Amino acid sequence: MKNLSLLLPLFLLLSLPMCQVHKNSPANLPGSIFSGKQGKLHVQSSAVDQENEVVYFSFTDKLIKTDLNGNLIGSVTGFVGHLGDMDFDPESGKIYASLEFKDDAIGKGITKTLGVERVSKDGFYIAIFDGSRITEPDMDAEKEDLLKTVYLKEVVEDYQASVKMGDKEMKHRYACSGIDGLALAPSMGNPNEGKKYLYVAYGVYGDTTRYDNDNQVILKYDIQNWEQYGGVLSQNNLHESGPEKPMGKYFVRTGNTRYGIQNLAYDSHTGNLFAAVYRGAKSQFPNFSLFVIDGHKEPVMSEIQSDNKTIEVKTLSLLDAGLRDEATGIRGWNFKWGATGLEPLGDGLFYISHNGKSDDGQQISTLYKYRWTGDENEAFVRTE
Repeated sequence: MKNLSLLLPLFLLLSLPMCQVHKNSPANLPGSIFSGKQGKLHVQSSAVDQENEVVYFSFTDKLIKTDLNGNLIGSVTGFVGHLGDMDFDPESGKIYASLEFKDDAIGKGITKTLGVERVSKDGFYIAIFDGSRITEPDMDAEKEDLLKTVYLKEVVEDYQASVKMGDKEMKHRYACSGIDGLALAPSMGNPNEGKKYLYVAYGVYGDTTRYDNDNQVILKYDIQNWEQYGGVLSQNNLHESGPEKPMGKYFVRTGNTRYGIQNLAYDSHTGNLFAAVYRGAKSQFPNFSLFVIDGHKEPVMSEIQSDNKTIEVKTLSLLDAGLRDEATGIRGWNFKWGATGLEPLGDGLFYISHNGKSDDGQQISTLYKYRWTGDENEAFVRTE
């Protein structure tokens, strides 16, 4: 009887359905996932629905949906703007992605590659996809009832504004080039808060002659009632339905970058925001490619320079870890990957995109599983 009583708990554990014990464990996700060949425009981001075992990739002009083996389930095509960073909301099953239409070098490059005319005006949006409705390849972004777009007035105003830089007048307040990185996360300083907000990062021009582009700019939105805004996408007649103002506007001093935060990701395991960028070129900065924003610290008031003035703004803090530049105090990491996909999975694990080209010149991405270490010389290590 004694031996039987010892074996009973083990028997009960083994009798549980294996899917309930292991299905959603980050450790049991594949070590790599291949996107397949996706044409001329490069990968921007990825998002994982662990519950339903699917992966989403944005490839600038389209969204694709695969299973965990990389088999195509469906895709949304027809975008003539820049579909950028994404995040998946497991509670609603929605994918939030940055979407921009503009007439700068990026916008012109996209329309030239696609062989189409640019849209009628500048517009910056959050595209909200219903993942359950993406069921087959080449679903039309405008004709299918599977996404809504929300207009971000604040971004448009900063993008179109002119500012003084010494005795010169220059376009784009804070060097705003639009938006790219985004993430769903709790309030900064309160990582245990149950409610999630949408954080949207500006693209920031890397112009080395400017002094107002050494901070990242991140907007915070309460998306609880965004159903009132969502407009159908019509790229020949861009709508302006969206919130009048964000609930928060934050600055993060990282030094110079090229087009700002490419991928912004909230990691619930550490309670921090991860920000992958393309390296900057100003010699007075360390020009790291990865930064971590400390989600345990609340925003504080600081001063920055803009439009030949000193202004007070709310700033976020970089994590006190990684390499430290003695001249500026900026901390970060030199990490090759992440700017085209950085996806926290839980338990310290991430999928990180390795982008490239296939033998026939098409754009591809492979997601590899990494573990966060935070070591100053090796921020992440491959798990397998």
